Amino acid sequence: MSVVRIGPYTLPNPLILAPMAGVTDQPFRQLCHRLGAGLVVSEMVTSDVRLWNSRKSRLRMVHEGDAEPRSVQIAGGDAEMLAEAARRNVEMGAQIIDINMGCPAKKVCNKAAGSALMKDEALVSAILDAVVKAVDVPVTLKIRTGWDRANKNGITVAKIAEQAGIAALAVHGRTRADLYTGEAEYETIAAIKQAVSIPVFANGDIDSPHKAKVVLEATGADALLIGRAAQGRPWIFREITHFLATGTELPAPSLFEIERILLEHMIALHAFYGDVMGARIARKHVGWYLATLPGARAFRADFNRLETPDEQCASVRLFFAERHNKGTEVAA
Repeated sequence: MSVVRIGPYTLPNPLILAPMAGVTDQPFRQLCHRLGAGLVVSEMVTSDVRLWNSRKSRLRMVHEGDAEPRSVQIAGGDAEMLAEAARRNVEMGAQIIDINMGCPAKKVCNKAAGSALMKDEALVSAILDAVVKAVDVPVTLKIRTGWDRANKNGITVAKIAEQAGIAALAVHGRTRADLYTGEAEYETIAAIKQAVSIPVFANGDIDSPHKAKVVLEATGADALLIGRAAQGRPWIFREITHFLATGTELPAPSLFEIERILLEHMIALHAFYGDVMGARIARKHVGWYLATLPGARAFRADFNRLETPDEQCASVRLFFAERHNKGTEVAA
């Protein structure tokens, strides 16, 4: 596996947890790092510092105890505001600033942020220049292949990024118009990799060790961003690392290990968010972890009515105890 560098930082492996709003909070980042991610990126933080006093924003900025280098993603459409947000995040401990020009969500795009920015290449240039000049840490950029299939300007934006001093570029293999539908296409990522000399990271539909190898070979990318495939399966990082290094697959985690990881994750969520919010956020993660196990749907209907951490943990232990007794196997 090739060595991946972002500015002065060398990553231990080419696997990066992609930033996902509402998912890559501190408990999940720390878990994925423990299970093999070479870099983890925080949830998207708005560049409007006036909104940072909300509890939601404050929790997104907790980095104490996180593995280094600490990468924080910011989003917005105003060059000066993004520069200020970058400065403030560095003061609070960010060691890499990541700019979001890849999010297709309407509420982000309607504010001319996320992947909407790719429509305006002059603004892209102004934003990247302003943020790179504002901080003395590496700045990375996340883009899509273009606005829609008729307007794939990923190569142009990549060249603007390289010119501006961006340290690494992540490319999701879909246009803004594709949202998360259809198959990711990797030809454009390969073309972008050929067009610039900065590290390029491939993103989109990387959901297994085999797929990871295929995408690395198809794109020539320096690293991979794993997003949705890590939800409920944070051990995917160690599985991919092992496969890329040896060509053999790790056995699937046992039910006992899944139970231990899930309970640790839930306890961390309860501690981080407090009992009420923690119990609420644990519900979606539990749904992801158990999605492929028999009886999960009926279990979730009951689980989602539980209000306290103790009830949730007891319920999960009971679910796994029943599966252990029946000798349920884990699907790989």
